[in-house]
Amino acid sequence: MMRTLPDYVGSAAFGLKMGVFLPGSDLIGEVASRAEDLARDGLLDDGDVICITESVVARVQENFVTTDEVAKEVATKLDLKPTSTLGVVFPIASRNRFSVALEGLSQAVPQGRVIVQLSYPYDEVGNQVIDPAYVEAQGKSEGVLYHADLPKDMLLHPVTKIDYGGYYADVIREAGAQPVIMYGNDPMAILSEEPDGVIAADIRTREQTKAKIKGTFANCITLQDLCSNGPVASQWGLLGSNMSSKGKLKLAPRDGNQIAQDVQDEILRRTRRKVQVLIYGDGAYKDPGTGIYELADPVTSFGATPGLDNCVRGGVKYKMLADRLYAEGKPVQEIEAAIKEAKNRDLDAGSMETEGTTPRRMTDILASLADLVSGSSDAGTPVILIKSIFRSKD
Repeated sequence: MMRTLPDYVGSAAFGLKMGVFLPGSDLIGEVASRAEDLARDGLLDDGDVICITESVVARVQENFVTTDEVAKEVATKLDLKPTSTLGVVFPIASRNRFSVALEGLSQAVPQGRVIVQLSYPYDEVGNQVIDPAYVEAQGKSEGVLYHADLPKDMLLHPVTKIDYGGYYADVIREAGAQPVIMYGNDPMAILSEEPDGVIAADIRTREQTKAKIKGTFANCITLQDLCSNGPVASQWGLLGSNMSSKGKLKLAPRDGNQIAQDVQDEILRRTRRKVQVLIYGDGAYKDPGTGIYELADPVTSFGATPGLDNCVRGGVKYKMLADRLYAEGKPVQEIEAAIKEAKNRDLDAGSMETEGTTPRRMTDILASLADLVSGSSDAGTPVILIKSIFRSKD
């Protein structure tokens, strides 16, 4: 059995099998216990990174809200009556991410209307909501389209085969409200339906969307403004929430930096290894086959230890240096020595040695790698060990 990684292995990531985390589980103790296993087997070193998926952190914290609670808060913050009209602008097309949230929003106006405006032909994270070829052929790349006027087969997602506009209409009807599903890329289009209140439901562009609407219509909030205060809350509000069970949403975790620090301290106490700790959400990458971004969370990292603050990963353009030095007739020993020397210098981002290597935030890289390794299905590895990638000049 391998007890340590050989010297010729560089950066590596391992999914760590854990038991089921439930509300009230000892997350810190269980992660630290697994770190003891890693240390015993020669697989844990100073500078390694322990990554914990945000999902188990929020579950342990019992960070759940019901659709009834969401409805009550929406009605209060937007001063809605049961017969009011609620506008929802730019939600993503996702059963897991938005359908239960929409259920709560719709329950705020059970005898009124809910207007959902989707961007098209894709939502914010790259989900197709209208066939782009149809949009182009019909010359409808601008303006407002209504779900009822579009051919059913043009509305099917190419992967899930779901008509998300129709699906959201059903969610609204089940809450008792009347749905109107429209498509438009200008958030101001929602105002033509004369809403009493509007929610900017996009993720990373929410503040721009809200500001544009509020220039004309004051009664507008974002998803982050809902469920962001109180005994059960997240600083991100409904952003980053997931379907939990019927009528219930799991919010993003709270106090992420403190949780990460507590995990680091306990691992150090038990193993004498100082690791960095990251609580990760969706990775920052795009699937080349479907065009879908894995960025349904407002951030890639919901918490981290201070050692990861303001840390970027740049580096030497290894292959370019090797090619240039080889072309100059340098032998392999000199090429390797030159690359090692360059790696150990503080190089300016615009230097020739780093040309083409864009510095990226280390938390984004670590979260993306952890998300790819853990996946979102049944891998059973909500904790990831990442080795060597964080060491800047080894």
